[in-house]
Formats: sequence, C-alpha cells, structure tokens
Amino acid sequence: MGESIGQQQTSDRFYLRGIVSKLRVRQHVNPLSVQYQQAISAPDWQAVYQQSEQPLHLDIGCARGRFLLQMAQAYPERNFLGVEIRHSLVEAARQEQQALGLGNLCYLFGNINFQSESLLASLPGQLQWVTIQFPDPWFKKRHGKRRVAQPELVAILGQYVVAGGTVFVQSDVLPVAQEMEALFREHPAFEKQHHEPWLETNPMLFPTERELYVLALGKPVYRALFHKRKVAVASGVGEAQGSQKSGSK
Repeated sequence: MGESIGQQQTSDRFYLRGIVSKLRVRQHVNPLSVQYQQAISAPDWQAVYQQSEQPLHLDIGCARGRFLLQMAQAYPERNFLGVEIRHSLVEAARQEQQALGLGNLCYLFGNINFQSESLLASLPGQLQWVTIQFPDPWFKKRHGKRRVAQPELVAILGQYVVAGGTVFVQSDVLPVAQEMEALFREHPAFEKQHHEPWLETNPMLFPTERELYVLALGKPVYRALFHKRKVAVASGVGEAQGSQKSGSK
C-alpha cells in the first residue's frame, strides 16, 4: 500500500520479463485498439471438451494458463476455459495443455470485453466459477476503460453465471482490487461472501504465478469472493437469468 505507482510498475516489468522470457510478448495490450475489437469465436465445444456438459470454470485474463493447467488436472469433473488477450501466451498455454492431453481445458485468444455475451451464450455447460486474477492495472486514470473489469462485463456475468455460482477476484494493486470488489458488490446479482474487506487466504486450490511472486516479496494481495444470488435483489422475483439460461441447456 505504501509502494508508489512507479515502484509498482517497475515490479510488474520484472515479473512479466520472468514469465515470458522465452516468448515475444507485449507486456501491455490496449484492448481498445481496433485489432482487438473482434468477438471471440466460439469453437465446437463438443470437439473441445471430452465431456462438454460438465460445469465450467472461466478464468478471465489467464496469461500463460498455469493456474488452469493445475486446476484441470485436479478437477477432471469440471471443464475450464481461459481467455487471454495476448496471442503468444495463448499459444504457449495450448502447447502445454496438448502435451498433457487434457480434455477438460481450453484456451481462447481475444478481448473478453468485446461482445462477450455471444461467447457465454454458446457455453455447453453451466458457468459455475469465474476468476479474475491480477488483471493489468492500467495505472493512469485516463486508461480506466482499458481495465478488464468493466460494468458491462459484470452485468453479462450476472446473466450467465449459474445461481449459486462463484466469482473470485484478486489483485496486488489496491485501487484495482477496490474497483473490482465494488463492481461485483454493487451489482444485484452478486452477494459478497465475507464481512471483512478482503479475504486473508485464497479459496482456490492453486495460486497463480503472479500471486506466488507477490507473496514471495512479502506484499499484500487483496481478494474478494462473491456468489450469484438465487433471487435477484432488484426484482425479488424468481431465479436470476443466468440460472434459467444455464439450466435450459
């Protein structure tokens, strides 16, 4: 919290150099650029997943996908989908997934904030878990629209996450964590699962590479956990749209 923006940016640069040292990867990708204003094409899910009807875990901004790689091996009864805007990281993740022959894991390249509803509507199983972990902080105020957690995305997730489903967010940049926490807490479809401002421990089975890096430096991580409400607070009538849509598939 006492670290300046300049120090945080320097730390981020060293971290990114470490994880992508063998890849040609841009550290920051502007999601508002024309080249990223394309909808993510939904693949043939029957061909992607060995058991396509299994409940799904979506990791937004999965980077090289090591977190999902571990999760997919630990939970064969779930399907996992990682979405990442840096193409070379997606290709590297796919190579590792294919080498292990994991039939419950898929990585897609693209901008989740551009027409993501068509992708989520195509999912074959219920969207049970969503994680947004250590997204690009875009420190400058004028770059706020480049951050991945936007009100429009939260609203769409509010439609497609199944009732009782889980959303987990975390960041080592306090303003980014505060923004994500507020967006989900203030949306009527989601309910925060803890009274304290931040979770002390990670509820996921595995940490991300970024999390390990931050903790090794002795720095704090700000975490928040939400569940999808079974009854929408705003209307107070019936199950939330996401549960109805997922249950009909």
